[in-house]
Amino acid sequence: MRIFLSALVAIALPLASAHAQAPQPAASPGETLLDRIEKILARAPAGNRFGFLVADMDGAPLLAIAPDQRFMPGSNTKMFTTAAAYARLTELDAAARGTGVRLEAGRRGRSNVVLVGRGDARLSSAADCVTNCLSVLADAIAAKTRKVRDVIGDDGWFPNERWSPGMSWNNIPTRSGTGISALTLDDNELAASVKPAAPGEAPSIEGAGYYTIDNRAQTVAGSEVHLDHWRDPGSFTVRVMGTIGADAPAHTLRFGIDDPAHYAAWRLRALLQARGVRVKGDVAVRHRPLLPQDDPAKRSASLPALPPEDGLVAELLPQPLAEDIAIINKRSQNLHAELLLRGLGRLGGSGSIADGQAILQGVMAQAGVPSAGVDLSDGSGMSTYNRITPRAAVTLLGWIARQPWGAAWRESLPIGGQDGTLRRRFAGTALQGRIFAKTGSLNATNALSGYLMATSGRTLIFSIIANDTPDSQTDEVLATMDTALLAVAAAY
Repeated sequence: MRIFLSALVAIALPLASAHAQAPQPAASPGETLLDRIEKILARAPAGNRFGFLVADMDGAPLLAIAPDQRFMPGSNTKMFTTAAAYARLTELDAAARGTGVRLEAGRRGRSNVVLVGRGDARLSSAADCVTNCLSVLADAIAAKTRKVRDVIGDDGWFPNERWSPGMSWNNIPTRSGTGISALTLDDNELAASVKPAAPGEAPSIEGAGYYTIDNRAQTVAGSEVHLDHWRDPGSFTVRVMGTIGADAPAHTLRFGIDDPAHYAAWRLRALLQARGVRVKGDVAVRHRPLLPQDDPAKRSASLPALPPEDGLVAELLPQPLAEDIAIINKRSQNLHAELLLRGLGRLGGSGSIADGQAILQGVMAQAGVPSAGVDLSDGSGMSTYNRITPRAAVTLLGWIARQPWGAAWRESLPIGGQDGTLRRRFAGTALQGRIFAKTGSLNATNALSGYLMATSGRTLIFSIIANDTPDSQTDEVLATMDTALLAVAAAY
């Protein structure tokens, strides 16, 4: 997912349609498909570096351009995380636990309320919540007592690693860089509504009560919206800047949460108070620090103690992880991918990033992915340290297709011109509804890897990655990549 935090986006303009494909260069006598693809890629702006590999379903290469060079993959990382999860899905589902709440002895004879997170990505406090609802836990506490002391968020199910190595610090205030915690609520993001006032006046900003708003925005004539926001990491003050047209509808800004366990406890306190429960104490958190034992490469002692499991007043049932994998791949949901990696880390480990990567590397070895072709530091692709090769991606995709769960995993991928992050790409082309692939874009990276149905009906595996792309050239590079894939589809 690409983040444009410093630029003001004119959101009143119509949403962009599918990227226009680059013009197909004229064919030359005796020209091979490789010649044609190289000619297409050469028309991209100078400085871009491409890797491209196409193979048949048996893994035989059909076209290769720098297939073993290492590239930053962006959200193509999620393919590796979700494939590892599907390979261990039975164990993951068996080990999954929902969010719970318990009462424990507190100060001055009043009980503390402890909200216990266990890595469930879908806990919600929305007014229209139907499943995984924080309100159910609030009701359970209200039925037990009318007076409590502190409300505590406990996310010790995973060690306290709220951001992965290599994630850019400027993404932290955004919904794409929100903190990772075993106690997750509302995707760990806060929505605020910005409503225009009279021209020359500051707009109103509602719904961001967890934060203090430094409102520097202004209402102007017209209907265009050019809003941006900034929050220093660790700060509870959000600065809102830019303009909103007096005739524009209310606009939603979404802010990332640095300490999700604290935010979840804060929301639970409000729900308890709304139910007539008197909360006399504070909102507090319990984190489990990251220790050397949390890294399998350094582990020389027993695993650290995990949060107690007894005494729960109520517990929500976790939903099937396969449903969440579809969310991760279709929407490119970063938080859920990071929680999935840490969930893998709980299979014989402590739930750390390193434990999750150890499981993932084991699955990659089973899949025959070259060890030098995958070097990942997170589960989502937000880390700038991540590197993969096109060959590693194609090898993984071929292995997935041969697994009993391969068809189900493939269904979780975006479909060209139809849904997910590909809904606006390939529309109206020969690949509409015939390309199933994971996108990836971050910090000069654009990637697309998956399966396509060629003109003949033959299914091919591919991975195409561009690195070193300035933001101003993104549309051109995407159009170039799509044109190259259409040429491959037409050739087969």
